[in-house]
Amino acid sequence: MSVKVEFLNPFVTAAAEVLRAEAGTEVSRGPLTLERSATTSSDVTTLISLVGDVEGMVLFTLSREMCLGLVSQMMGQEFTELDELVQSGIGELGNVIAGRAATKLSQMGYNANISVPTLIIGQGATISTLDFQRLVVPLDTPLGSL
Repeated sequence: MSVKVEFLNPFVTAAAEVLRAEAGTEVSRGPLTLERSATTSSDVTTLISLVGDVEGMVLFTLSREMCLGLVSQMMGQEFTELDELVQSGIGELGNVIAGRAATKLSQMGYNANISVPTLIIGQGATISTLDFQRLVVPLDTPLGSL
């Protein structure tokens, strides 16, 4: 599997824009790494599939603390548990990021349709379709990394 940087950048840019707008937090891009694993690496993973000219999967991984912090910022109230509202907020955040990235890809001349987000709760969960190489781009915020 190969990932073209021209397909990666719209997701990084969209994530930074959405985090700034929705959670009022600054974002800096961490170092790009290549990983291979069939297990989730964080407490919460949002998985969104892409089909069309650009095909693949996008995973947004977050710690429990970052989920709570982001949704608290977005909703203007404090959350202390990964309840249904927090999970819904994180899923919607992933949906908005992927939707904005798909729009950016469309502006570049590529059709990319996104799936409904799937939330996976728990670090170390095995996802059979994940056992392939993937590029990881951490986005660092005062609340944690995405």
